[in-house]
Amino acid sequence: MNKPNQKSKKAPEVAPDEPELFEKVVHINRCAKVVKGGRRFSFAALVVVGDQNGKVGFGYGKAQMVPDAIRKGTEQAKKAMIDVAVYGDTIPHQILGNYDGGKVLLKPARQGTGIIAGGGVRAVLEAAGVKNILSKSLGSNNQLSVVSATMNGLQQLRTAKTISNIRGEDVFGPSYMEDPKVIPVAAGEIAETSAKS
Repeated sequence: MNKPNQKSKKAPEVAPDEPELFEKVVHINRCAKVVKGGRRFSFAALVVVGDQNGKVGFGYGKAQMVPDAIRKGTEQAKKAMIDVAVYGDTIPHQILGNYDGGKVLLKPARQGTGIIAGGGVRAVLEAAGVKNILSKSLGSNNQLSVVSATMNGLQQLRTAKTISNIRGEDVFGPSYMEDPKVIPVAAGEIAETSAKS
């Protein structure tokens, strides 16, 4: 017999149409508060979340236990997701992202380069779906500042199409990032080459 005051615990329902998100814990910070009876520890987790298709966000969750901090950070990151202008597998142009003491330089790279980045920068770029990029952290080593600076840089990106719409004229990206163009051959040239052979 069920008691009226007891709540039945059910597992949280996951929507079937919700896409699978890439989640990465970048850093877990332990903080100690000294009280009369000793030290009380609490934890803060920096989490990056993205769909690997141009959407990415990060969250900073704090709790008494690590799993709770990660869960809070993940929830916060999902709410704070933004759209990023990704150009194929890389970014459309070079950019310098700033936040507090963090400075991150991001440069587009050719096919097959991979993600040349470390720590928080790599986590953000992987979550955003960038596969070929060069980066350099020029400021603070604080993980929160580095992740925020990377996000700031990604927010500033604009594709050639966006700039074309603003200016009202055709603007093209770097030539090595364009698809190889097929040169049309006239029918007369084909007949001449087959006659020679």
